[in-house]
Amino acid sequence: MNLYLENLDFLKEYDIKNFENRIQIYKDLLNRYNRIHNLTQFKTIDENIIDSLKILDFKDLNFAKNIIDIGSGAGFPAIFLAFILKSQFYLFEPSAKKAAFLRNVKIECKLDNVFIIKEKIQDYKSQLIADIITSRALCDISSLLELCKNFYNKHTLFLLYKGSKAYEECKNLKEYEIIERDFRKYCLFKGISPQNSFKS
Repeated sequence: MNLYLENLDFLKEYDIKNFENRIQIYKDLLNRYNRIHNLTQFKTIDENIIDSLKILDFKDLNFAKNIIDIGSGAGFPAIFLAFILKSQFYLFEPSAKKAAFLRNVKIECKLDNVFIIKEKIQDYKSQLIADIITSRALCDISSLLELCKNFYNKHTLFLLYKGSKAYEECKNLKEYEIIERDFRKYCLFKGISPQNSFKS
């Protein structure tokens, strides 16, 4: 059975051929860039792609018009979510070589819904409020809330890809949900402000 269909239930209702074509384009670009820039040390790209998308088996994120991803790196999870969701994606990646790679992925994969911003989010001037903010292994939750404080409100859903320290980081949040899959902890909570998102 197809590796992605075997691990991602939602794909059974999706254009799998189009999805796989984009995955192959991504892999080819990553191999090319890695020979020169060493963007990532991932041993299993497929597992990291599945990790990026597995949340869609648990949560319907189609409501989101605007999604911000902070510290996008080589594109996990935002690029792969953008393969599926029709949302507008804003990927913040201050590294020049990583931003250049992401721009090439956007072009080659024909991702008209993706915008690459080569800037730290805290330095970006915009009135954009995200419906969802994603981040994978960038920093702890309190620091992340401070970094993006101008880009969310009480309706914004945070989707953070965490590891073993997830429960410890979430313990001071008023309300949160953690979905576990192997080593991955998907942390979800609504944002209000860096102050009142936490227990008093």
